[in-house]
Amino acid sequence: MDMENVLSKKFTQGYTFKILLLIALVLLLLIPLMMIRGLINERSRTAASAEAGVMEAWGSELVAAGPVIAIPGNRTEEVRTRSEKDGDSVVIVNKPFTLIIAPRELNIKTDFKTEIRKRGIFSVPLFYGDLSLAGNFDPANALSSLLPNETVSPDQAELVVILSSQKGIRKIEKAQWSGSDLFFQPGNKGLNIVRRIDSISAKYSNDSFSGSGIYAALPALTNREINFDISIAIQGGQLVRFLPMGQDTRADISADWASPSFQGSFLPGSSNISDNGFDAAWDISYLSRDIPLFWKMEGSESRDFSNSLFGVNFFRAVDTYSLNTRAVKYAILFLIIPFLTLFLLEIFARKKIHPVPYLLSGIANVIFYLLLLSLSEQMAFYLAYLFAAIAVIILLTLYSRALLPSWKKSWYMGLVVTISYVLLYAVLNAESYALLIGSIGAFTVVALVMFLTRRLNWYSTDE
Repeated sequence: MDMENVLSKKFTQGYTFKILLLIALVLLLLIPLMMIRGLINERSRTAASAEAGVMEAWGSELVAAGPVIAIPGNRTEEVRTRSEKDGDSVVIVNKPFTLIIAPRELNIKTDFKTEIRKRGIFSVPLFYGDLSLAGNFDPANALSSLLPNETVSPDQAELVVILSSQKGIRKIEKAQWSGSDLFFQPGNKGLNIVRRIDSISAKYSNDSFSGSGIYAALPALTNREINFDISIAIQGGQLVRFLPMGQDTRADISADWASPSFQGSFLPGSSNISDNGFDAAWDISYLSRDIPLFWKMEGSESRDFSNSLFGVNFFRAVDTYSLNTRAVKYAILFLIIPFLTLFLLEIFARKKIHPVPYLLSGIANVIFYLLLLSLSEQMAFYLAYLFAAIAVIILLTLYSRALLPSWKKSWYMGLVVTISYVLLYAVLNAESYALLIGSIGAFTVVALVMFLTRRLNWYSTDE
């Protein structure tokens, strides 16, 4: 029995037991790390909700399609019917449709000013300025495409502009149609040709822009070319998207935002980005997209041309919650490193350290991520990271001094933790090279531990 007690005591005091215990502590600390990750997701959803509230009141993102001409028409068809009383008979059935005509040339121009609006501690980038739509229509080909049994009413034609939100319209600065003024009313006459937005801010958008837009009655159309010039004072946030409706579409987008992210099916042919803002230009031919120059719509029929949207996101260079999420993903690696450091210091200082100090050291590293999250909501991410890292480094260094006999050994803890946090910051800010940096760091740690313990007697605490 005494021999069993001796063997049991020797095992619990040996390196094997300590390593197994440290593995158990690391697995145990994964629980609060998962809780912190859940908290980050919750705060991210709260921020999204607050930002969505600001966006909804301001006017949502700007997605525009058009203008297009909508002409009501009618198709007559003969339908044969059979009855016992009258026998075979032919009935003339009228089927209404709408002839949609896209512009021959469409010039889109914007000049936006931006600002940051806050709700509580959360913020969202907004913009305001002028949206200009100019160009010309040539309805001759569309009108000549009508079948013999189809007629349209050119005197009831309307000009329709589809917009993602009515709230974003401040006022119509100018609306010229071949030299005459147009009077716009709210609505898009059921012309829902944009149903999806493929963007990072889809959380703000609806699947459909049903009813959103403006329309105006037009003078009776003829087969001649007609010019239009529309200027709208408009506001929105997060992104701008346009649909290249013209046979030839040119878009010039400019804003005083220094970090644009060009998105959509077409990238700008030229762009200039500086600290004072950006300007970009697109030239898009109808041959490069699948939007017809004219088509007919019957009843509630709708088409979806969302795949041809193009534009820009008002990108924020630092996304606090995504950086916090990425930091927690690497937490297990940076949790193991302080444990290994304390374990090696215990070996080389020849002083036994109870598992509780290991646990407290691990908890201090877990609290780093909680500090980082809370501070980054109140200040710039790099400052939040700096303050949280310094606090934990000082705490672990002083705690190691209390556990070890002298500063000669304990300062290594501060050095290792500092290097760890510098490496983590490099990983967070080098997204393209994060895997490379992380894998090289992990390899270096393992190689260093193998080198330092190469002559260690793992069977006993005595060398």
